[in-house]
Amino acid sequence: MTRGERNNNPLNIRHVPGVIWLGQAAEQTDDAFVQFTDPIYGIRAGARILHAYENQGIDTVGEAIDRWAPPNENNSAAYVTDVCQQCSVEPDAVMSLDSILPALIKAMIVHENGRNSYTDLQITQGIALA
Repeated sequence: MTRGERNNNPLNIRHVPGVIWLGQAAEQTDDAFVQFTDPIYGIRAGARILHAYENQGIDTVGEAIDRWAPPNENNSAAYVTDVCQQCSVEPDAVMSLDSILPALIKAMIVHENGRNSYTDLQITQGIALA
């Protein structure tokens, strides 16, 4: 089981001081990543973050991934390539992230965990809660 799966946080969302997520577990034993009571809440948090990116003018998958996994901490180029291939989009294609959100989140889960252990229904439910 991956860290993201253990934490019910399939997108590996980091703790941010002062931010308490809907569905966040009362006890947080992971110092780096948020622990949720159910993966649907982890998916919801990821969808909310991606919505916020779009509201800030981020309109390509490449920009979204660079923001999500900054190059100073990650191999963002590999992350962008992987996610774009899974979503069948170009990194710099301008689009509404909402228009590909289920596929985008699924691809990000695969990149973060090496696999997707979640059903389409769980992903859809998490997005709907956002």
